[in-house]
Amino acid sequence: MAKRQHPPATALFPVPAVLVSCGVATPNIITLAWVGTVCSQPPMVGIAVRPERHSHHLLREVGEFVVNLPSVDQVAAVDRCGTVSGRDHDKFALCGLTAIPAGKVRVPLIAECPIHLECVVRQVHPLGTHDLFLGEVVAVQADERLAGPAGGIAYARADLLCYLGGEYRALGERLTVPGQRGS
Repeated sequence: MAKRQHPPATALFPVPAVLVSCGVATPNIITLAWVGTVCSQPPMVGIAVRPERHSHHLLREVGEFVVNLPSVDQVAAVDRCGTVSGRDHDKFALCGLTAIPAGKVRVPLIAECPIHLECVVRQVHPLGTHDLFLGEVVAVQADERLAGPAGGIAYARADLLCYLGGEYRALGERLTVPGQRGS
């Protein structure tokens, strides 16, 4: 099949759409799609944040954050948290979200999200328009309804959402690979 070359761009899709909570004295929420796993041992995630964002200062100041994985029924809150600034609004109140204590970090979890990754900032790398915060995952919390086999998390039951080129999407059906165990 013929291909057409495009200019360099951030064309990796789909990506997770998450709510990152940050700050302690006045907690804030930032919607991010530029989030990913970067290391297995120790478990680490990376989040990319523009320096001019209100949350950037909070991330640097506190050195902790929580990646809250929202479900599809929270898409309005995810979008709203990405369109207003925490400098001007209490996003928890604005979006009807509840801040609850985390287990290992001072930053709150968002109660309505089904899964949470509590992180401690280990490194910050300026990249250009964004700074990459590398956070070590020091705890994972999940709703009890998501208890899976052998104490794991049944992620499929969380109804997580993703971001695909300007649109929020629900994750689709499970695909099997022919010949793969469990197919």
